[in-house]
Amino acid sequence: MTFNFPSTRLRRRRSSVWVRNLTSESILSINDLILPLFVHDRRETTEPIPGLPDIKCYSIDGLVSIAQEAENLGINAIAVFPVVDSKLKSENAEEAYNPNNLICRTIRAVKSKVPNIGIIADVALDPYTTHGHDGILKSNQIDVENDETISVLLKQALILAKAGCNMVAPSDMMDGRIGKIRRTLDDNDLQDVSILSYAVKYCSSFYAPFRQVVGSCASSNSIDKSGYQMDCRNAREAICEINMDINEGADFIMIKPGMPYLDVIKTASNKFNFPIFAYQVSGEYAMIKAATNNGWLDYDKVIYESLIGFKRAGASAIFTYAALDVAKNLMAQRS
Repeated sequence: MTFNFPSTRLRRRRSSVWVRNLTSESILSINDLILPLFVHDRRETTEPIPGLPDIKCYSIDGLVSIAQEAENLGINAIAVFPVVDSKLKSENAEEAYNPNNLICRTIRAVKSKVPNIGIIADVALDPYTTHGHDGILKSNQIDVENDETISVLLKQALILAKAGCNMVAPSDMMDGRIGKIRRTLDDNDLQDVSILSYAVKYCSSFYAPFRQVVGSCASSNSIDKSGYQMDCRNAREAICEINMDINEGADFIMIKPGMPYLDVIKTASNKFNFPIFAYQVSGEYAMIKAATNNGWLDYDKVIYESLIGFKRAGASAIFTYAALDVAKNLMAQRS
């Protein structure tokens, strides 16, 4: 019996480094990375974050130094998140639109020392509310009031833009807020400030370390946001959310979390000729770090593989707590 082996052998394309590099379909570069950073209001201290190994919460001066390091590595943007003193939190989040609040002072400090790095600032009320929700609660103290929340978000977006951030990022998931924020910015001669819409923010358990850092867990250490964040069982609904926010004036779209929702990133990137960002959220990063610290995974290799998965799915840019590590490794590979 004669067996004719196929003339095409795909292993030939994998036979050496140079040919694998020539035929790679997805590439991760430093230009893909956005570094999330936490800032607190205690002077000259850098504090470790228990739920996020090797990630720290910085004073304003410390965060400016990290922003400079990020720029030196070629990272184009940082995303800043405030750890607000509990004394400044309230039921209606008034501190969120104080023009001299922690995040506004941070933005001004970064812009004065590292003027060319992009600054992305979250528009959401959860760091500022005593109850930990992303909006104003109704009288039943359970459900979030959509339109009343938007009125506060408009004030918050405006003070962030006036402080000098380049991109406001509404992550609250209220209906209709993108169009109103766009009009508010335009009416105040802030047409050049972009909007990154968290159009697809799932109600996810992967946010737990982040919520512990910013103190939005409430007294029970857990909080149910399923009334406004997306159901993890839904994908077609995500396309509706993206389409609505694009029509309202969003400049960029965020899908969050990342790894459990690669199918949504892929579908969105195929359907919309639009920049799709993804967020490797705190729980994703923490899992990889915990497994690494137990000797179960190789951190550098697994982080790289996870981010290549984001790029393969179609993400234009990636928020990742590993941005500095990845940037250093990519630079080392080039040299």
